Amino acid sequence: MRLKGVRGSRNIEDRRRSGGAGGKAGIGGVGLLIILAIGYFAGIDVSPLLDGATSSQAVTPRELTAEEEKAAQFSSRVLTTTEDVWTDLFADQLDAEYQPPILVLYSGVTQSPCGGASGATGPFYCPSDEKAYLDTDFFATLSRQLGARGDFAAAYVIAHEVAHHVQNELGILEQVNAARQKASQTEANALTVRLELQADCLSGVWARQVGGMLEPGDIEEALNAARMIGDDHLQKRAGRVPQPHTFTHGTSAQRARWFATGYKSGKIDSCDTWSVRNP
Repeated sequence: MRLKGVRGSRNIEDRRRSGGAGGKAGIGGVGLLIILAIGYFAGIDVSPLLDGATSSQAVTPRELTAEEEKAAQFSSRVLTTTEDVWTDLFADQLDAEYQPPILVLYSGVTQSPCGGASGATGPFYCPSDEKAYLDTDFFATLSRQLGARGDFAAAYVIAHEVAHHVQNELGILEQVNAARQKASQTEANALTVRLELQADCLSGVWARQVGGMLEPGDIEEALNAARMIGDDHLQKRAGRVPQPHTFTHGTSAQRARWFATGYKSGKIDSCDTWSVRNP
């Protein structure tokens, strides 16, 4: 993805200098990120595994590595592209004003009004404070451990979390959360899958709008990332037989298909995962 010349977003909250040491004490950075990734995308409760990793300790401020600084610059510039795209699309397609989210960069574990990373594992969006949360070490895990390589795969992760903010701006998250509270666990999971697939589709819409920044192979990187973090694939990776009633993000095929749908259309209304019988 060509980001040279793209300004960095002002909507960044970097907590990494004051965090991470205590959160990684029990398991270790790479091991923790793998657990968080599998738990987040496969819908597995990993809280017991994190008990030893989230012990509170005095944290000494630290300097960021060159790799961490690079990840922050990348994330900030990708966030800027989402701000520009959604501002334009809200105005053009919805006749509405877009209010962008804050992107919180953290290391290991962090806290939010929606809970800690042990409860909302991996990258996540919290509608209560309208912030997206990202441990930039996740980029390495995505590439090296989950097989989703390339800078556009990492950009897709950011775009997906921002898409949840778009859903929040449109009132979709509130409606779905209300419906989930009245549903059985299986029904609630099915609603969550539709929500996540819509976020994948909205990520595709964003990708279409930044087409001038794309390099050969970028869309393939995003599609591969979508497949690598499908519920069925990750449950197999965790040594489990895929259980569709536990899915919370959708299968590899579903995730790739909905991203492609958004990319091909470039339209917000193409991302209606609620009206179709089998998303």
